[in-house]
Amino acid sequence: MAEHESLEFGKADFVLLDNVSLEEFMANLKLRFEKGRIYTYIGEVVVSVNPYRAMNIYGRDTIEQYKGRELYERPPHLFAIADAAYKAMKRRNKDTCIVISGESGAGKTEASKYIMQYIAAITNPSQRAEVERVKNMLLKSNCVLEAFGNAKTNRNDNSSRFGKYMDINFDFKGDPIGGHINNYLLEKSRVIFQQEGERSFHSFYQLMKGAPDAQLRSLHIQRDPTAYTYIKVGGQIKVLYHVQIKRDYYGWQGSRDLWHLGKIKPFDGDVTLIENSKLVSILGDLLSTKDENVEKALLYRTVATGRDVIDKQHTHQEASYGRDALAKAIYERLFCWIVGRINDIIEVKNYDVRVHGKNTVIGVLDIYGFEIFQNNSFEQFCINYCNEKLQQLFIQLVLKQEQEEYQREGIPWKHIDYFNNQIIVDLVEQQHKGIFAVLDEACMNVGKVTDEMFLQALNGKLVKHAHYTSRKLSPTDKNLEFDRDFRIRHYAGDVAYSVVGFIDKNKDTLFQDFKRLLYNSSNPVLKAMWPEGKLRITEVTKRPLTAATLFKNSMISLVENLASKEPYYVRCIKPNEVKSPLLFEHERCKHQVEYLGLLENVRVRRAGFANRQIYPRFLQRYKMISEFTWPNHDLPSDKEAVKRLLQSCGFEHDVAYGKTKVFIRTPRTIFSLEEQRAEMVKRIVLFLQKVWRGTLARMHYRRMRAALIIIRAYRRYKVKSYIRDVNRRFKNVRGMKDHGKHVKWPTPPKVLRKFEEIFIQIYFRWWAWTLIKDLSPEQLVQIRAKVATLECLKGQRADLGLQRAWEGNYLVSKKDSPGTASSFTLISSDLQRKDKFMRVLFSCNVRKINRFNKAEDRALLITDRHLYKMDPVKQYKPMKSIPLYNVTGVSISPGKDQLVVFHTKDNRDLIVCLQGMVPAGDSRIGELVGTLLNKHLCVFFLLLNCVEISSSAFYCTDVNLLPLQPEAYSFRCKKAFIIAKNITFLF
Repeated sequence: MAEHESLEFGKADFVLLDNVSLEEFMANLKLRFEKGRIYTYIGEVVVSVNPYRAMNIYGRDTIEQYKGRELYERPPHLFAIADAAYKAMKRRNKDTCIVISGESGAGKTEASKYIMQYIAAITNPSQRAEVERVKNMLLKSNCVLEAFGNAKTNRNDNSSRFGKYMDINFDFKGDPIGGHINNYLLEKSRVIFQQEGERSFHSFYQLMKGAPDAQLRSLHIQRDPTAYTYIKVGGQIKVLYHVQIKRDYYGWQGSRDLWHLGKIKPFDGDVTLIENSKLVSILGDLLSTKDENVEKALLYRTVATGRDVIDKQHTHQEASYGRDALAKAIYERLFCWIVGRINDIIEVKNYDVRVHGKNTVIGVLDIYGFEIFQNNSFEQFCINYCNEKLQQLFIQLVLKQEQEEYQREGIPWKHIDYFNNQIIVDLVEQQHKGIFAVLDEACMNVGKVTDEMFLQALNGKLVKHAHYTSRKLSPTDKNLEFDRDFRIRHYAGDVAYSVVGFIDKNKDTLFQDFKRLLYNSSNPVLKAMWPEGKLRITEVTKRPLTAATLFKNSMISLVENLASKEPYYVRCIKPNEVKSPLLFEHERCKHQVEYLGLLENVRVRRAGFANRQIYPRFLQRYKMISEFTWPNHDLPSDKEAVKRLLQSCGFEHDVAYGKTKVFIRTPRTIFSLEEQRAEMVKRIVLFLQKVWRGTLARMHYRRMRAALIIIRAYRRYKVKSYIRDVNRRFKNVRGMKDHGKHVKWPTPPKVLRKFEEIFIQIYFRWWAWTLIKDLSPEQLVQIRAKVATLECLKGQRADLGLQRAWEGNYLVSKKDSPGTASSFTLISSDLQRKDKFMRVLFSCNVRKINRFNKAEDRALLITDRHLYKMDPVKQYKPMKSIPLYNVTGVSISPGKDQLVVFHTKDNRDLIVCLQGMVPAGDSRIGELVGTLLNKHLCVFFLLLNCVEISSSAFYCTDVNLLPLQPEAYSFRCKKAFIIAKNITFLF
């Protein structure tokens, strides 16, 4: 049984229908199609409905889900059937086959591709190169065969116009080692004629559209399909399928002549001639033979009468018939040659059973389905006969399998009534009485035999047959035409056939002249295709077998081959005629269900027991239902455990116990078991989730705890290592010349980065303390001033004068004022008595610039209370006195001009340039700022501004002066360690 699906998708197995009726069957099929479930089981048969859209159910993930699984363990799928066939072959060393059937457009070719894809995917796990080569060749052979054997029909854009049976050979390990392809009944009449809206074989259009211009010119072919009689008949010339074909196939010389052969037209006059002799020359070139031989074969027939040999000229009709027969024969031989070449490549080579073990086979049959057209001819008759044979085999093998399984398991077998279509098979193939026999007899008669005469013979032979009728036998049946139609009641329904063309198609006459012509070609490939052409004209040859006999023999051989294998079936259904993924045409699908015998298959399967499973598998699926079997039983065997389980559920009267399997009679029991299982699975899942979540939580806790212990230990290790490294590097810093300033700090662990910053601060405080601890009070004052300047102006000016000693009161120095120092000393003493200042902070000669842009020499004196502007010419007479509390800020220039602007509250700024320095160019701006800062009279905030003075722009630094607050002292002290880094500039 298939894996339990929700009832919203219908029943996954038709055997589980409550009532076996056509209405319920169709309702379930439609529901599953509409819900996107295109596969359904009938026991071990897969019913496939063409979805007409791409579905994401064939990828590698899906393949893994079905690999090694039983049919009922997963939802219905082609992969399940493919895996079942592969397992039967590998485990039981038994040949198997997969029979794919259905009408044109039902998806048979695609189904065979997916089966091949699955087998290729699950084999050769060791990736042996030779096995990979064989797998690739098996898969790629489909492309070539589709190109030459498929065509667009009104029902299917990629319809297979031949039957194909492929054997895949496997070694004892289950890896593919080769294969073989048999083809059946190629529809060669399509070469010369197609129904309206259809096309010839793909290869013609692919050559025309895909070949390079140079190759087409060498073949004398145009790119216009309408220029060629044979391929424009159906009116559909658009290329729909672009199958990649090797040049060896679409460019070979055996098929290219067909383009021009159809254009050759006999001229109907007193003497039959060819209208365009140039085409004969082209044909001769392509066939590698002489032009005159081609023309003679087309217009004459060589006849031997005793010892005499005469050339009999064709009539217009005979010449046209011969031309068409030659075209069909060439294409058929070409197709068989291609199949032969593929077989040469993929066949098993150098295989010795004694060395390599038994060679097992999986066969895949992709063959035409039952066909009922508006006009059914000889081809449809053969195809439907083939389906009758396969249906007979299907029913027989299903019944045989059922009976063998019952006997094997010791279950009583009951006779099952079913429709046996042996009567229809005999109607077609029985010797002397069958339709094929009557047709062959008509073809062997001497003289002119017509299709009407053949129909009359059928009426005489089959007048009392229940499954045969014609208009003569049923005069009131106006659906049949007199002397043209007959009807057969097939298992799939009634089909009316037109006898028109039966005689010619069965004879399949190809004049011996054409065989000799092609055998004598200088092309070795063509020569090898026509071995019968080597016979001389006077040699008596055996009458060749007719097309009907050849096909009948091939079908008998095919059925015998299939019967020797364990069969698996895929029944394909076409849901609608318009290729819509949404439309389900009830009547069309119902007809296919009837002629595929699907309902018959369900009845056969349901006649005894609807479901059967081996004891271990059944127990594994349902053991949670009973307390006697969950989680494990202690009974003597799995069979006893299954009995106890079913008894506890009350189903013992609806089951039978075989040797290895339990047989369940009705679907209701299965559904009840599934419902109980689903309920118990929910509880088990909840319990498992609880246990597993607890396990995961404990595992997570243990991992977290272990990680925390490791992290702590690692942190301690890194901290200790860092401390040891710092201690080692700075152990002897007191004895170093620079007290360890050159020592590189080790990289700290992340946890100690903040600590490192504090540690470095402590170190630099200590380092600064070691430098200043031995300084005198005067030196200490100067150092503090320089530190304040560096902190305030670093980066603002290139030269701050930090490398020299700061004197402060330069006007008393004999360097700057050698002749006026005494005068300045007297004036400063007077001012000290008058203004009560404590000491002079700074004095220097300056050049004053007034608002009229006029410069004058002046002197600047800054004390701890006032700022004085003096006239050096008048013995430093004070010209202006500004209390320091009125000074709001100082602006200095970043250049070398040493310009200073003192801003006052009354906006009467004092602008001066320091000058008269000895040595010349000595910078005193830094000393001026540092002296003011060191006095703790104000705090400076630096800003870069542009000040326009005397129509010239220059950059300066603004220092805003504010009264010093008590907390500013501690602020400066905290920042001292930063300035200490550059304290070497002070010495």
